[in-house]
Amino acid sequence: MWRRNLTSDLAAALGDSPVVLINGARQVGKSTLARELVDPGERGYFTLDDATVLSAAASAPLSFLEQSVGRVVIDEVQRAPELFLAIKKLVDEDRRPGRFLLTGSANALTLPKIADSLAGRMEIQTLWPLSQGEIEGRCESFIDACFATGPMPEVEGVVWDDLTRRLYYGGYPEVLTRLEPRRVDAWFRAYLTAILERDIRDLANIEGLRELPNLLRLLATRAGGLLSYAELSRIGKVPNTTLKRYIALLEAVFLFIPLPAWFRNEEKRLVKAPKAYLNDTGLLMHLRGLNPERLNDHMLAGPVVENFVVMELAKQRGWSRTLPTLYHFRTAVGKEVDVVLEAPDGRLVGVEVKSTSEASTRDFAGLKELAKLEPERFHRGVVLYTGEKTVSFGANLTAMPLSALWRV
Repeated sequence: MWRRNLTSDLAAALGDSPVVLINGARQVGKSTLARELVDPGERGYFTLDDATVLSAAASAPLSFLEQSVGRVVIDEVQRAPELFLAIKKLVDEDRRPGRFLLTGSANALTLPKIADSLAGRMEIQTLWPLSQGEIEGRCESFIDACFATGPMPEVEGVVWDDLTRRLYYGGYPEVLTRLEPRRVDAWFRAYLTAILERDIRDLANIEGLRELPNLLRLLATRAGGLLSYAELSRIGKVPNTTLKRYIALLEAVFLFIPLPAWFRNEEKRLVKAPKAYLNDTGLLMHLRGLNPERLNDHMLAGPVVENFVVMELAKQRGWSRTLPTLYHFRTAVGKEVDVVLEAPDGRLVGVEVKSTSEASTRDFAGLKELAKLEPERFHRGVVLYTGEKTVSFGANLTAMPLSALWRV
């Protein structure tokens, strides 16, 4: 059993919010975490994966909710959107904190009935696959260290074989219990089939469902690259409007993660297209047919390592004290920063990712460009690489072992 680093924040939310929703992809541990947050004596736990429970919730939502005394926990709540108006009515009558704990495998902000009915009444937390720190039983603070003052700490470097193993297994709890690659691939095949055939059908009535697996594979081959709808439409032979709808659905079930571009409205020389990522490197490598040995080719490893870093930062954002927003940065002439973290007070931290064991001055070109563009807001630039030493490359510019992500 892995302790999730969001647990304390969720417990705090239940102490002051009437409704708390744990969002996230299937099989990342939402139900397990919800059960941990409920007192063993409480009986108001329902899963809408049960056909009888789902039918009752959808046909008579108010009666369904009123049958329970105390906290009500509803798993996979997006399957019965009719519940949300009933929850709103009960909360408006009695705003006691922690009345409803919900989990959902579809992004609540994409479902109008949810977003509109519970605005101001519900706190939403996203649970991703396990972070590297959660796997090792620690709570990472890399993001907060980047925004702190003073030099970054020294950390022990990463061994390449250990890194490729982490990339291959990713963070889905069930995958981490499987030792044989054939069993890992079997799990991902069954997982994708279940999501594409059930969850996405629940969200939208899709024709041509067979196109979605091919689209997801196409997105996997473009991980770390700019998202071009025109290119994907041409290669995938899917009309542009249909393609955008499909990608929105893959995003809604937390498989596809677009990283928006950082730019200023008056700045004309910056690329404004998002970059494409998947939610887990294990899933990414499965879709691309990669194994740890093939990652010895650094051309193949680069996008996977970058996807890994982006998602580790997205996970850590959930429990960081800084709570930055994540972007990427690229100029029209190709200078780029893989991840820009923007704090609520406007400070910027840039993180550049390298799959090589050496860092050089040229690896800091994008970070220096960002610092030049925003000298008052730029706080720090970090190049994460697969070497062993933490090395200063100038004021607020540091090269660090990739393992700093989970060892700081």
